[in-house]
Amino acid sequence: MLRFADAVFCFYFVSHIPIVLLVDLQALLPEEYFPKSVVAMKDDYCREFRDPMLMDPPGWYQSLILCTVFIKLPFTVFALYGYLKGARQCPWLRIPSILYGCHVATMLIPVFGHTLTHDFSKGKFPGPRNMHERLVLIGMFSPHLLLPLWIMLDALFSSAFQQQGKQSQQKKIK
Repeated sequence: MLRFADAVFCFYFVSHIPIVLLVDLQALLPEEYFPKSVVAMKDDYCREFRDPMLMDPPGWYQSLILCTVFIKLPFTVFALYGYLKGARQCPWLRIPSILYGCHVATMLIPVFGHTLTHDFSKGKFPGPRNMHERLVLIGMFSPHLLLPLWIMLDALFSSAFQQQGKQSQQKKIK
């Protein structure tokens, strides 16, 4: 039986796949590659939450999207398989999950820093005008920080992963 955490992680990874392919990739590829309804959805989000980074992504942000596509997305498929089986059944998932959580948390530091400190008044697209709007935008990004951190902490400290280590140590001793 799956742990509650495994089920939450599966939901996160399943939801992450279409977000990366349909929304994040719009920061790298021409709009013609996406259905008009998906482009309109992204544009509506950017207007509603005043997120100019997807409308006119700076080079550093595009490099983070490349990491998302070529590092996070493959891990998502890998992790989805493991968490569907359950962390207790997949001790090999522990170290990659720790690395994933660290990687994603590190990626969001410049996004949060930019959101909090950049002067968006000079940009082509509307950005946050005040601290409240900046915090709302950070709130939209927060699940992409909090869930990977939970994944990392779970892999570090959960008994699901610890039991596997103890069992393999006991087998070596015998």
